[in-house]
Amino acid sequence: MEGGRDGGWDIAIDKRQYCAAVFIDLAKAFDSVNHHILIGRLSSLGFSDDCLVWFTNYFADRVQCVKSEGMLSGALAVSMGVPQGSILWPILFSVYINDVALAAGDSLIHLYADDTILYTSGPSLDTVLSNLQTSFNAIQHSFRGLQLLSNASKTKCMLFNHSLPAPARPTSITTLDGSDLEYVDIYKYLGVWLDCKLSFQTHIKHLQSKIKSRVGFLFRNKASFTHAAKLTLVKLTILPILNFGDVIYKIASNTLLSKLDAVYHSAIRFVTKAPYTTHHCDLYALVGWPSLHIRRQTHWLQVIYKSMLGKAPPYLNSLVTMATPTRSTRSSRCISLIIPKANTSFGRLSFQFSAACDWNELQKRLLSPSPTLIICYLSS
Repeated sequence: MEGGRDGGWDIAIDKRQYCAAVFIDLAKAFDSVNHHILIGRLSSLGFSDDCLVWFTNYFADRVQCVKSEGMLSGALAVSMGVPQGSILWPILFSVYINDVALAAGDSLIHLYADDTILYTSGPSLDTVLSNLQTSFNAIQHSFRGLQLLSNASKTKCMLFNHSLPAPARPTSITTLDGSDLEYVDIYKYLGVWLDCKLSFQTHIKHLQSKIKSRVGFLFRNKASFTHAAKLTLVKLTILPILNFGDVIYKIASNTLLSKLDAVYHSAIRFVTKAPYTTHHCDLYALVGWPSLHIRRQTHWLQVIYKSMLGKAPPYLNSLVTMATPTRSTRSSRCISLIIPKANTSFGRLSFQFSAACDWNELQKRLLSPSPTLIICYLSS
């Protein structure tokens, strides 16, 4: 879920504006859901009386106990919270906090279960931080109305200073209780390590380390695996790490991305038994997999295609605009996107600009007499 005015970090940086964010951590969020408020939320969404009775019974008569060293405590009634581990708990929690987005005001807010990020941008750092404080106050009041409290020690601030100078001690963002939030240069959000310069250096370093560790374990035990088992192990334990968030960190420098190529090649050598001197193109041919660059580009084009169909999150759907051909030509049979203006090299990495450029380039290649074979399964 998202709310607030349109905009983003990349657009703000391209306009040489300041951008600041608050990463909000909620204390025991799922255990603090008030059942009465939640039933009221469901009722306002049009759930029938029978459904509301079902949910009321679903929450009723729940107990919990603690087991330690074989000893079981007495049962204690559970009067709050959504049952975790079921398919319903993330949906119910999202319904519970959905209206919090309305309090964002001039800032943008993204809500993903209990992970919340609030951010704003502008030409003046003082104004940005003042607006962010106002929005943060309103968001805290909304959470308190839901009996949810932010964890001040884990809630952090970040200034994205890709090109503009930032003060050594920026104005503090404070909680309603008067606690100053800590400014950080790195923060892990939804599994992706963000840094204040959006270089993704830390994220790629973590990916490289994680994959190295797993590939090392596989090599140490390679005698225990058949070829088919090796192939399955890499597909299940290595490729998902590289796939997750790759359309986000794809803007990292080639120097950083090449570090992932190295561990990817190691994983392929584990499967194929190819010597270290084998060229990477031969490695890809041996295992039948594309390069990481092509994998990232395929996933990227899928996101663009879903945005064009309106099947991506609304804030992405709104960032693609299809061009209307002025006359009938061979190229007008393809769907092109309008390329917005970008002022800086970083702006050309933004979703709006790079999505339009990459999609239009794909159309050109498909129209060429001998198109480059990069067609991906966009509808998957």
